[in-house]
Amino acid sequence: MKISKKIGIVLITMVLMISVSMSLFAAAEADGGTPYIAVVSKGEQHDFWQQVKKGANAAADEYGVDITFEGPASESDVQDQVEMLNNAMAKKPVAIALAALNTDSVLDQLAELKNKEIPVIGFDSGVPNAPAGVIYANASTNNANAAGLAAEKMFAVIKGDIENATAANPVTIVAMNQDAAGESLLSRGKGFRDTMVDLIVDETALTAADIKVMGNTGFIDSKNPTSGDKVFIYMVVPASASATDSAAASTAVLNKVEEENILGIFCSNEGTVKGLLAATNDGADFATKYKDVVVVGFDAGAAQKAAVRSEYFLGSITQDPFSIGYLAVELAYKAYMGEAVADVDTGAKFYDKDNMDDADIEGLIYD
Repeated sequence: MKISKKIGIVLITMVLMISVSMSLFAAAEADGGTPYIAVVSKGEQHDFWQQVKKGANAAADEYGVDITFEGPASESDVQDQVEMLNNAMAKKPVAIALAALNTDSVLDQLAELKNKEIPVIGFDSGVPNAPAGVIYANASTNNANAAGLAAEKMFAVIKGDIENATAANPVTIVAMNQDAAGESLLSRGKGFRDTMVDLIVDETALTAADIKVMGNTGFIDSKNPTSGDKVFIYMVVPASASATDSAAASTAVLNKVEEENILGIFCSNEGTVKGLLAATNDGADFATKYKDVVVVGFDAGAAQKAAVRSEYFLGSITQDPFSIGYLAVELAYKAYMGEAVADVDTGAKFYDKDNMDDADIEGLIYD
């Protein structure tokens, strides 16, 4: 009789275990049985972000996860991004990939994700100054180095004019920056600025005392030379990230080309490039009215590629947006699986009319 009771207990236990297992399986099946990763971007409006999205989707297919990819209409729409992050968190993701427009605006969400031990992967500009332990890794371009490459390419062309600069006949170099808030654009503007200053000091007879960094205060550090009167490095930020304001800021700069002897213009992202192209008849004015101005862009897109191919621009810096999206999802999945993850530099290259069709470049310059 005792044996019968034990058998009965075992059978009941087995039935309960099977029932629980079936319930869990049914729940997983109802949820699709697939891990969900939320990808919250800084935008979707530029071709760059569409390539990031393609990379993210490719990784989702590779690792068998579901993803959502969304970003606000403009990189000025911080609150819209916050709501997108809130909505994504409500769907109970196993991990999140985030390119924050403003870290301070998502501190509460980051704290909640940390408490729930949900991994967060930064991508593109990542989540600068996030609380310790929240961000597991970043998939991004070293933006300062990438913009430094732009400065090197521009300097090689305008070096002679810089060497001839005097207090009576100064020269100006312009850096167009979409805003002074996001880490990626801040790093690019500062990377261009610092590299240009170093090149002038190291490779010409001029000194830091001859240089003045001026313009938007978000791009001026205490270490920058700010009293020189021979070379002006002008940091420009439009009134907003809108196409209209970007074009207006470009027009204001172009109106001073002769008066301020502007040698070169660096555009730190696709948005500022589009603004400059809108103000110059798709760049054609650089072959006539502004033929002595050297322009270096950033990112790609059909219009920018056409400007480079037509030699309106000296060239542009390209990231690898597909890899940024792919690696963001890959890192998120690996972190969810408990694997150790680390930051990944997704790289950058300079392209011009001579190399833009090369195999190692053409895949990185999207339309």
